[in-house]
Amino acid sequence: MAGYLSLRVDLKGLDQLEARIETAEAALFAAGALSVTLTDAVDDAILEPAPGEVRLWPQTILQALFPAESADPGLILVLAEALELPAQRIQVERIADRVWEREWLKDFHSMRFGRRLWIVPKHETEPADPDAVCVRLDPGLAFGTGTHPSTALCLAWLDSRMPADATVIDYGCGSGVLAIAAALLGARAAHASDIDPQALIATRDNAQGNGMESRVLVHDDDASLPRGVDVVIANILAGTLVELAPRLCGLLRPGGQLVLAGILKQQVHEVRAGFAQWLELSVFAEREGWSALAGTLPSAPAGASS
Repeated sequence: MAGYLSLRVDLKGLDQLEARIETAEAALFAAGALSVTLTDAVDDAILEPAPGEVRLWPQTILQALFPAESADPGLILVLAEALELPAQRIQVERIADRVWEREWLKDFHSMRFGRRLWIVPKHETEPADPDAVCVRLDPGLAFGTGTHPSTALCLAWLDSRMPADATVIDYGCGSGVLAIAAALLGARAAHASDIDPQALIATRDNAQGNGMESRVLVHDDDASLPRGVDVVIANILAGTLVELAPRLCGLLRPGGQLVLAGILKQQVHEVRAGFAQWLELSVFAEREGWSALAGTLPSAPAGASS
C-alpha cells in the first residue's frame, strides 16, 4: 500500500457534538475509511463514562485514515458536510507506512509500577529482571494501559499492598489491567465488571493473552459480583465513586480493603466524606494532581448495603 491519507479536525466549539460525530463516522466509513479515531488535543482525563455516553474530551480531535491509493479529494467535503463546518478547518496529510507504524508504537513502552510489576506492550520483550511480573497488553487499546496516573497508582498499590491469596474486584475494569495484575501477583480470583461491553471483551482477551482466563472472572452483570471479597478497586470518577459508596463497601468482607482512584487532589475531601459512614479513607499516594485513597472496612460497618 502506498501509504495513507489522514483527515484531521479539531472539534472544539461545536455544539451537539455526539450527534455530529455519529453522523461523521457513518459518512467516513461509507466513503472507505480504514479507521476513525477520537483523541485528546490536550490532556484532560476521561475515565469511566455513564451508560450510553461517548468518550469525549473538552477539546476532541477526530482523525480519519484512508488508503492513499484510493482516497478521493472529495473526502474533505464529506467530512465537512457531516460535521457542518467549513472545509478549511480540516487538515489533510499523507502518511507513509513506516511513519504510521512508528506513530502507532512510540507512545507505549514497558513501564514498571512498584518493585516488580510491569506493563509490557506486545511489541516489546519482557524486562530481564527475574523477579518481574509482567502484564502483556495490546497498545491499540484506548484505555487502561497504565499510562494514566490513576491507573499507575492502583498498580503500585497492588504491587506493594495486595494481601496474599486475595479475592479482588476490579470495578470499572476498562482493559482489565488491574484484575490481570492482581491475578498475576497471586490473587486467588480477580472479578472484573464494567458498564461498557467493549471493556468486557477487552478484559477477556487480555486475560487470555496473559494466561489468566481461569482466575480473571469477567461479569457481564454487576449483580453477579461476589460479596465478602478481600479487596475492591475502583478507578472511576469522584462523583461516581461517591454514588457507588454503598455498593462498593457492601462487596467487602469485614477487614477488607477498598482502593479508590480517578480522584483529583481537590476532590479528596468530597470522596472521604462520601464514604465516611462505612469506613475511613486516607490518601496513600498522589501523582500529577491525582490522588488515590484506601481504607479498611471495620468489623461492624454501619449502613453497608448493595
